[in-house]
Amino acid sequence: MVRNQLLNTSFKGFEKAQAETIVLALIILSNVSLDTIYKEMVTRAQQEITVQQIMAHLDSIRKDMVILEKSEFANLRAENEKMKIELDQIKQQLILETTRSRANNKLDINLERSRVTDLFTDQEKKLMEATTEFNKKDTHIKNSISQTSNKIDIEIASLKTLMESNKLETIRYLAASVFTCLGIALGFYRFWK
Repeated sequence: MVRNQLLNTSFKGFEKAQAETIVLALIILSNVSLDTIYKEMVTRAQQEITVQQIMAHLDSIRKDMVILEKSEFANLRAENEKMKIELDQIKQQLILETTRSRANNKLDINLERSRVTDLFTDQEKKLMEATTEFNKKDTHIKNSISQTSNKIDIEIASLKTLMESNKLETIRYLAASVFTCLGIALGFYRFWK
């Protein structure tokens, strides 16, 4: 019927034989397409069977997953326990090492502090000895300077005294010489007069 309608319809520009060939090709194409669609379609019963098979397969997969999950969980739990034990052992070792290191550091610090204290005490003793020695030498030098200064002062005083006495002697001799010269001059003066 569709064929007849398509054949009776006039196509502009096509002859009747060409139009029939085109229509025939379209009919074949439509039939092939419908056959393909029908082949891919399933009945409700087939669909339900397929759904049941898929559900059964999914249940089987779920059971396998649960079993696998339980075995994996057990393995993970065992592995976790093993790691926990190892971690506790490492923690204990770390605590021991830390305690040992702290004790060693405290000992080293105390030894170093004691050494520094001894060094400081020795340096302080040396400084005190040097200060005492310096004070002794300073006192000795001051005494020497004081004695030397006193000797110099005494020498200066005695030199001044000597100079004064020499000056007085010189003045006396000069005065005596002047008076003697005057006396002689007066004597000559009288004598010639």
